[in-house]
Amino acid sequence: MDANPAAAFSAFAADGKAPFQPLNPEDVRAYLHKAVDFISDYYTNIESMPVLPNVKPGYLQNELGASPPTYSAPFDVSMKELRTSVVPGMTHWASPNFFAFFPSTNSAAAIAGDLIASAMNTVGFTWQASPAATEMEVLALDWLAQLLRLPTTFMNRTSSGRGTGGGVILGTTSEAMLVTLVAARDAALRRSGSVGVSGLPRLTVYAADQTHSTFFKACRLAGFDPANIRSIPTGPETDYGLDPAKLLQVMQADVDAGLVPTYICATVGTTSSNAVDPVGAVADVAAMFNAWVHVDAAYAGSACICPEFRHHLDGVERVDSISMSPHKWLLTCLDCTCLYVRDAHRLSDSLETNPEYLKNDATDSGEVTDLKDMQVGVGRRFRGLKLWMVMRTYGTAKLQEHIRSDVAMAKMFEDFVRADDRFEIVVPRNFALVCFRIKANGGMTEEDADEANRVLMDNLNKTGKAYLAHTVVGDRFVLRFAVGSSLQEERHVRSAWELIKKTTSEIMA
Repeated sequence: MDANPAAAFSAFAADGKAPFQPLNPEDVRAYLHKAVDFISDYYTNIESMPVLPNVKPGYLQNELGASPPTYSAPFDVSMKELRTSVVPGMTHWASPNFFAFFPSTNSAAAIAGDLIASAMNTVGFTWQASPAATEMEVLALDWLAQLLRLPTTFMNRTSSGRGTGGGVILGTTSEAMLVTLVAARDAALRRSGSVGVSGLPRLTVYAADQTHSTFFKACRLAGFDPANIRSIPTGPETDYGLDPAKLLQVMQADVDAGLVPTYICATVGTTSSNAVDPVGAVADVAAMFNAWVHVDAAYAGSACICPEFRHHLDGVERVDSISMSPHKWLLTCLDCTCLYVRDAHRLSDSLETNPEYLKNDATDSGEVTDLKDMQVGVGRRFRGLKLWMVMRTYGTAKLQEHIRSDVAMAKMFEDFVRADDRFEIVVPRNFALVCFRIKANGGMTEEDADEANRVLMDNLNKTGKAYLAHTVVGDRFVLRFAVGSSLQEERHVRSAWELIKKTTSEIMA
């Protein structure tokens, strides 16, 4: 080891080589100008790109090399390789011809906010570590809570001061489920008189069979016995929403067996078919057993900023937590899942960390929120900035216009399907998702129809002109047509329908 590193550095400088400056202001300006030009061109041209790529696993390593470079290269080289190798391998979620899964919306304001947040690169684990980052997240969450007309009990700050509830922006719904499951678990263990975690095998959790698979994964991560995870069957009689009577029956049977009902996940807008669980009725059942109720409104929560959809959250004042993801349908780029809890202390009591090196006067005062204590990790991104920029730039009226436009286009598509007797609508349309299929006609069996729908989806997606995904509802293969990509217009929905009709005629000829 060099005994005189300063001398070594001087010798390095004397060689005439400029020192490495990864944040040279002129490089930042030049690189970002080129990146912004790329982004603008990308959005201009994305409509003409195949939505799904035609590449094979491992293709990128073959094109860009298996080992990292030793020496530097001009930034233009990276940008060229991005265009020639990376973009052709992308599934273009931002394409107006993307109708799969749920939308991943974005906006100029969100991109700008995320760019600035990335440049500042703050790590706001405590209020003191970055006061503005925490304050911005709290403000943005409280603004959104007002748009959703959530009770003030879910807000960080109210007109009368600091609230008992609060919120935090996480990466995904999976995280929101996990942290609330942990809080509910600990509360149930205390309530049941458990010594440590000895009572964990008695705790039970509940959700409809339409609930996102991430819930069942989060339950396992939180330590619940898989044998105690109740998946309650749903059917067409409730439009695949959770039946409160069945829930009550299952929970009572568990109590009679000596188990402890702990947590219920109700969904507003399931991924498979956009089913809506009755929030108020579920909360009433949960109250009989003192179980935690979480509402997963990841997708459809955004629609509830419109008064005509807000009734889907009726009864939310009686639940313990609710999460929704503006990165799905509220024009805020990934990642942005907003979790609200009615009693923030129930969450922080299970998740707080207080090492000596993070202790500070602001935290000790009890007047601030340390967001590290409402999540799994400690470090965190400055996510609040992009969400605030979206609401500050576009305002409530524009955001509502965005939601209503998507719903109107989905209604138009639904009408197209209903007018063609080769197809059927499988479940009533909620929000901007249409579930449809080629129906069994003439001598075609249901199994034949399933296969026809598989072929239809595959052939549609191979064209590159549209991308649809599927689900299974009532044991039948169903196509999902999700409207909502930020660049989508009515003409794209019409073109997709024409392609669907044409492809259907070809496979049924």
